Amino acid sequence: MNKNLRLLTLAAVALALCSSVGCDKLRARDQLNKGVKSYKDSHYEQAIDHFQQAVQLDPGLINARMYLATAFVSQYIPGVDSPDNLRTAQQAIDEYQKVIDMNPSRDQKVNSAKGIAYLYLNEKKWDDAKKYYRMASDLDPSDPEPYYSVGVIDWTACYSPRMEKRAELGLKPEENLNPKNKEQKKACDELKVKNAPAIQEGIDTLKKAIEIRSEYADAMAYLNLMYRERGDVECDDLAARAEDLKTADHWVDETLRVKKAIADRAAQNAGGGITVDQPK
Repeated sequence: MNKNLRLLTLAAVALALCSSVGCDKLRARDQLNKGVKSYKDSHYEQAIDHFQQAVQLDPGLINARMYLATAFVSQYIPGVDSPDNLRTAQQAIDEYQKVIDMNPSRDQKVNSAKGIAYLYLNEKKWDDAKKYYRMASDLDPSDPEPYYSVGVIDWTACYSPRMEKRAELGLKPEENLNPKNKEQKKACDELKVKNAPAIQEGIDTLKKAIEIRSEYADAMAYLNLMYRERGDVECDDLAARAEDLKTADHWVDETLRVKKAIADRAAQNAGGGITVDQPK
């Protein structure tokens, strides 16, 4: 009788341990699976609830945190600065950061860094966005997209203040800053000091993106814009300005060439790649 009692006691202890440790992990995976199904069915709020339960049951379940962050992003509306929308973005950032801190696989860390960067980009937090895009590049130097994204941010950061200054000076769109005009020369010098580091970084990162992906038309288009930014503040060296504008035109031509090549290949593939000689 005592032996049976001891067996029952051991079984009860084992069951309690299962409930407190192993069974929590099983329930967490069940919630993860339910969340994935809800997410695929576009029931994002239900998915978020399932993923939140999964990470509560098993805080170390990285996939659940990844899905939770992704589900928050799906609820985020870029460009809307309402408190609820910004809170959703921050919830996604927090989950991505937890994944990064958990020593995940390289791909999980890259995707988390890019996810955070994307959210900061849409919130116009340029420095924070660049920090995480650089993290993604450091982790995967063969991915051209983070380099491209840094270039886009640099161009945006340079373009906005330059256009504001041009508007203050009453310049027309086709007019360059004139070094012979005292006010324009002063504005040009200030913009050059302010924007030069970002311009150079933008040129370098966009070139890197094209080096990795030779037919990266979007990167070529922004490289054109980046050279025009540099040309517009070359007030002390009009020859350098002319050279920058010439280089910008080159990248316009390259963008058009690459887009045409891609479109031609797509048309050929759509037609089965078969060409028929026409009668002369």
